[in-house]
Amino acid sequence: MVVEGSSAPRRTHAAPSRSRNAAARSRAPAHSSAPAGAVAATVAGSGAGQKGSAFGHVDGVVATRSGTGTKTDSPLIETPAAISVITQAQIQAQAAQSIAQAVRYSSGVRSETLGADQRFDNVYIRGFLADQYLDSLRLLNFGIFAYPIIEPFNLERVEILHGPASVLYGQSSPGGIVDLVSKRPTLEPYHEMFISTGSYGRAQGGVDLSGPIDKNKEFLYRFTASGFDVGSQVDHVEYQRISIAPSLTWRPDNNTTLTVLGTYQHDPKAGFYNQLLPSGIGTITPNKGSYIPTSFYSGEPSFDKTDRTFGTVGYLFEHSFNNNVKVRQNLRYTDLSTDFAVVSPNGSQPDPTNLARGAFTTQESIRSINVDNQLETRFNAGPFEHTVLTGLDYINATDKRLNGQLLVAPVINAFNPVYGAPFGPVPSTTNVRQRIEQLGVYAQDQIKFDRWVALLGIRHDLAQSRTETLTYATGVTAIAPKSDTAVTKRGALLYKFDNGIAPYIQYTESFQPTAGTDFALRPFAPTTGQQEEVGIKYQPNANSLYTLAAFNLIQQNVLTPDTDPSHGIGKLVQTGEVRSRGIELEAKTEVSRELTVLASYTYLDNIVTRTNTPTQLGKHPVVAPMNSASAWADYTFHSGPLDGFGLSGGVRYIGETAGNTANTFYVPAVTLFDAALHYDLSALGPMFKGYSAQINATNIFDRTYVTLCQDIGCYYGLRRNVIATLRYRW
Repeated sequence: MVVEGSSAPRRTHAAPSRSRNAAARSRAPAHSSAPAGAVAATVAGSGAGQKGSAFGHVDGVVATRSGTGTKTDSPLIETPAAISVITQAQIQAQAAQSIAQAVRYSSGVRSETLGADQRFDNVYIRGFLADQYLDSLRLLNFGIFAYPIIEPFNLERVEILHGPASVLYGQSSPGGIVDLVSKRPTLEPYHEMFISTGSYGRAQGGVDLSGPIDKNKEFLYRFTASGFDVGSQVDHVEYQRISIAPSLTWRPDNNTTLTVLGTYQHDPKAGFYNQLLPSGIGTITPNKGSYIPTSFYSGEPSFDKTDRTFGTVGYLFEHSFNNNVKVRQNLRYTDLSTDFAVVSPNGSQPDPTNLARGAFTTQESIRSINVDNQLETRFNAGPFEHTVLTGLDYINATDKRLNGQLLVAPVINAFNPVYGAPFGPVPSTTNVRQRIEQLGVYAQDQIKFDRWVALLGIRHDLAQSRTETLTYATGVTAIAPKSDTAVTKRGALLYKFDNGIAPYIQYTESFQPTAGTDFALRPFAPTTGQQEEVGIKYQPNANSLYTLAAFNLIQQNVLTPDTDPSHGIGKLVQTGEVRSRGIELEAKTEVSRELTVLASYTYLDNIVTRTNTPTQLGKHPVVAPMNSASAWADYTFHSGPLDGFGLSGGVRYIGETAGNTANTFYVPAVTLFDAALHYDLSALGPMFKGYSAQINATNIFDRTYVTLCQDIGCYYGLRRNVIATLRYRW
């Protein structure tokens, strides 16, 4: 996939001459809020105009507007917060197969921590596991293995809001959020289909069809469907998915829009548990001169399974009473179920030739409804321009799970595994039913005065939960009700110079409920987070955006062991604290029609500042490296004998990370290289108009590395993966 910007002129001097086919490709029809016609192998259309929507398609890789940081359609250069936007063009150009892969080249982010184990799509921001949202409504994953995985082909963009976001989104991680923006119906016809093949027997394909249903364009539709069947670097592991995402927009007049969206996704083979030994035995350091093969499967092929079904239905409604007042209501119902069974090492035996294992099962389902009501009002008060957003959002969700556990399963030799040894049935151990509710009221004011932009916000939340746990061994049902309230605030100020430079300062807060009770059975209070941030944004034109952010983030009420012996063994208290401090740099620029460049660098000093465990005080939590960096460049020829041909290259550096909470060993740093070749087949003649081909390779030198170690085990990173794609747009 070519990563190419808009067809609008970008330089003051005359553009270089192009071939007839190249000129024809640049005159693709414009689409109002979604992909336009094919230009080379990327999505292109009306140039800078396609960069003008915070919720729609973006031509190329540089977005200029976002709704994630403010819940309003705001220019990124005027939003005093660090926000990264990964467009669908970038996702396709880099052949990202998950949200975790899509954010590889963003600053402040750590993803793909579990390597080939892709049951989860975890993204860490500023050292903390981030919550994920779909169209600004939270994707709930408060269970064990019922985790929502969103197919990236169904999205227009992935947005990362760095830092606490509770003032708009309620309970959330202090590191930030990942907001996924769905593809929506388009005013102009758009059609796309693709097929892919590659490493591990990949078979993949998809279609994306959109446009008006009637001549008056009152009704618009979109239908996105895709699926794949692919193996893995690990023996006996296969991934399968089918995803269907229809949507319909009704526009009864120029002031009203109702878009109904649905999703059905079934992953009958959705991943596996492949955590290896702690302390890096056999992975970072050899065991008797040998390393555990990356192909080693630690489970039982005839027993293990992860079967996930994910369905949603909802709507996005907006009505403008006039130019100054509009209301919005976004609603979604979600049904998610997972059937999981695994035999896995239990970490009690450090000898990889004689791994002790146990078995675990769970059947889990989560049903939830989210609604967000918003009133947006614009008015002037003297020289001040106000955009006031008030809102009320509500979440109601129920998680049911039946868990089973067998402490002892047959041992296995990691260097010479033999499967199929019999073991007893896995008995049911607990039956858990958990219900959560959250009600939030928030207000935000975006104030403009000359070149100044101020952002003020406040929110009040009430979060309630009730957990009923039946333990079969005792026949006792434990009931744990919990109620939390929180007030969170944000204040920020930005100054926008005429030359495109915009420095800003920001203070913002977060809260996140904590499960469990202390020795006196008192529910834990939510963790709280406070962040100070200063930054500079630079937007010299619509095709470039540079961001520098420095932050100091503190999370309090972190759980730590209770050291009072009279309280019993294994009890916890909330006297822990974690500090995250760092610098993030990110650049996205379409230098010319031919050259696109992405770059990022992150310095992160993430340490435990308070704990009752002396061996952890002043130590770095696992996951987040102190230094990480990435760069990606694409060059596409638009004339001469190589017209239509392009090549891309990327490099990712992941610094060393702590291997356990005591920091007694570290996971080594690694540098990975990616590459791509692409060709717009229309350069061969009119009969190939709309066709493009590309080949992507990640970790092209097939580097074997460990991506994460925790106290309980380590994970290998992804090895070389090659994907070839043929795409047709019309």
